[in-house]
Amino acid sequence: MDHQRFSRIDLKEIPTPCYLVDEELLENNLKLLERVQQDSGRRILLALKAFSMFSTFPLIRRYLRGVSASSPHEARLGKEEFKGEVHTYAPAYSEADMDELVQISDVLIFNSFGQWGRYRSRIPNSIRCGLRINPGYSEIKVDLYNPCAKKSRLGIVRSQFEGIPEGISGLHFHAMCEQDADTLERIMEIVERDFSSFLHQIDWINLGDGHHITRPGYNVDLLIRIIRNIREKYGLEVFLEPGEAVALNCGILVASVIDIVENDIRIAILDTSAEAHMPDVLAMPYRPEIIGAAQPDKSQHTYRLAGPTCLAGDVIGDYSFDEPLLPGSKLVFLDMAHYSMVKNNTFNGVCLPSILIQDKLNRTRIVRQFKYEDYKSRLS
Repeated sequence: MDHQRFSRIDLKEIPTPCYLVDEELLENNLKLLERVQQDSGRRILLALKAFSMFSTFPLIRRYLRGVSASSPHEARLGKEEFKGEVHTYAPAYSEADMDELVQISDVLIFNSFGQWGRYRSRIPNSIRCGLRINPGYSEIKVDLYNPCAKKSRLGIVRSQFEGIPEGISGLHFHAMCEQDADTLERIMEIVERDFSSFLHQIDWINLGDGHHITRPGYNVDLLIRIIRNIREKYGLEVFLEPGEAVALNCGILVASVIDIVENDIRIAILDTSAEAHMPDVLAMPYRPEIIGAAQPDKSQHTYRLAGPTCLAGDVIGDYSFDEPLLPGSKLVFLDMAHYSMVKNNTFNGVCLPSILIQDKLNRTRIVRQFKYEDYKSRLS
């Protein structure tokens, strides 16, 4: 991650807690994704489930063709703010969902033959429809994020797949999480082995999310070859819907120390929360990187960083610093654009972090600040 871009920020002027997204780093990711589109002939969509910061949509839509959504709210946000194609998939649609989605979706993907049969008569010819398949193979280690885990509800397994019904023009699968193109290559071997006869009966295929395309070292050339092979072998239009890859390494979360307590270890209580503001720290779990911090006991001063909520497990991790932390000290958590704003919450009434943008001239501006009314409006 480009620490230099963020090291030039005057932290004294930054309200905390806040998410800050750097437009230059975001555009660097988008330029790489555009190269993949141009060289492979594929179409790339922004997965709103990972990154829905719509103030950046004018920049993103200069490079990407549309969005993938998983609910009527996401689809509506894509329609109104991104102004490109809207591809929608959900494990199941309610009657109310379908009433709204047929008005705003360009592509609708169904998770079962039952749902397709239930709604097919209500879908206008202008909407392309697909089915999600479950290849039954994945290399994801954490079951919470593994859509192909045993007994998964996501996608139609081969033993239950009845063929391509009339009105279905494409297939979709999602079997990756933060992985490289070699994983996709192995997954495609399984898809071709089990579903190849159906690939000749459709017009398009969506390879899903989880492709870490913008991570340093990712094998972009292999990805391009895989897509070209699919297009040449089956004559298919190919879609990819990265979310994390769009926003990878382009955002931070800035927090302040509000107190120091001791209980066998010095504990710095911050104005940001793992539970409320970066929930994947607990769900994954993982230890986010902080500018200027090291592993515990590697530098002179070691602290456990924790949130301000009453959840006992609201702990971010143990870190060490060259200088002691004091109330008012500011910390910069790296890679906090994706799966943060879209998953945060107001547990304990904790205020949501402000949202800021840094432009190419290193100027920062506040896009959104949250108040009591935002907390209250979610309740009744």
